[in-house]
Amino acid sequence: MLCRMSQFLAVWEERVRPLNPLLTVKQPDYIQGYRVLKHIGSGAASEIYCVCKPDSSEIFALKHVLLEESDKDDRFLVQAENEVKVSKKLTHPAIRRILSVEKVRPKGWTRTEVAVLMELVDGQSMDKLVDSDVLSKMQIFREVADALAHMNDKGFVHADMKPTNVLVTETGKVKVIDLGQAHPIGKPKERIQGTPGYIAPEQAELEPLTERTDVYNFGATMYWMLTRKEVPTAAAGGRGAQSASVPAPAHTLVRGIPTELSELISVSVDPNQYARWKNMHTVVRKLDRIIEEFQQKRAG
Repeated sequence: MLCRMSQFLAVWEERVRPLNPLLTVKQPDYIQGYRVLKHIGSGAASEIYCVCKPDSSEIFALKHVLLEESDKDDRFLVQAENEVKVSKKLTHPAIRRILSVEKVRPKGWTRTEVAVLMELVDGQSMDKLVDSDVLSKMQIFREVADALAHMNDKGFVHADMKPTNVLVTETGKVKVIDLGQAHPIGKPKERIQGTPGYIAPEQAELEPLTERTDVYNFGATMYWMLTRKEVPTAAAGGRGAQSASVPAPAHTLVRGIPTELSELISVSVDPNQYARWKNMHTVVRKLDRIIEEFQQKRAG
C-alpha cells in the first residue's frame, strides 16, 4: 500500500507542478489531525490537499478553508454541510463521496478553519475533454445521467450540473462532484442559485425543483460539450426566465453528432419543463439506444 501511495504522489507531483515556483503554496504538516501529503489544487478561496490519517495509509482529498464572519462564508459552510448530508444518502459509484466537514476556531482566532474530507479522485474535469470524439463523450454522458437518476431516486436534484462538475479519470471512470447546491425534490430554493448557461427557468423563478431541473442542467451540459456554446438560459444577460429559448440543434452546428442525440438535447433544454423528458431514467434509456445504434453504424 505504501508503494502504491508513493507512486500516486509521484504522479500528482508531476501533474500539479506549478509553472511559476513563486506560486507554490506553503504546505502545512497537519490539518485537523490529518497528515498532509501533497498540495493538489486551489479553489477560489480554498486549498486542496492529499491527506491521510496518521495511523493509516488510506488517502483522501481535503478542502481547507479559512472563513471570516460574513454572509458569503456562512453560505459556504451551509453548502459544505449540505454536501455531507446528501452524500451520506447516495451510493452510486459515479458520485464522489463527501465524508465529513469539520470546523474549529482556535482560541484567539477571528476566522473559522473548515476542513471538508472527500474521496480522492485522480481525474480531470469534463470540460478538458471537449475535443474528445463523440462516442467517448456519449459514454461519459451516460454515466453522468445514471448518477443523476440515482440522486433523483434518493429525493434530491443536483441543481448545478455543468462540465466542471464532472471528473473523468484516465481509465474512463466518471465522478459527479459538488453536491453543495443539491436540493430536495419538490421544494423551491430561498434564493437563485445556478450557473449562467446551465440554469433552468424554474431555478431563476424560485419555483419548486424537480427531476426535470436536472434534465435541463444536464442537457445544457451536453450541448456545451458538443458545440462549445452555452444554451440561452434564463440567467443569461439577466433578462429573467422569459429569455430562455431552445438553441440551434447541435447536429446543425457540428458535423458527426447523431441527430437522435441532438433531439435528445433539444427536448432536455426546453424552457417549458413539462415539455422536457420526464426524468433522468428516460435520458439514460435514450442514451443507451443512441450509443448502441452509433456503434452499430460505425461497425457496419
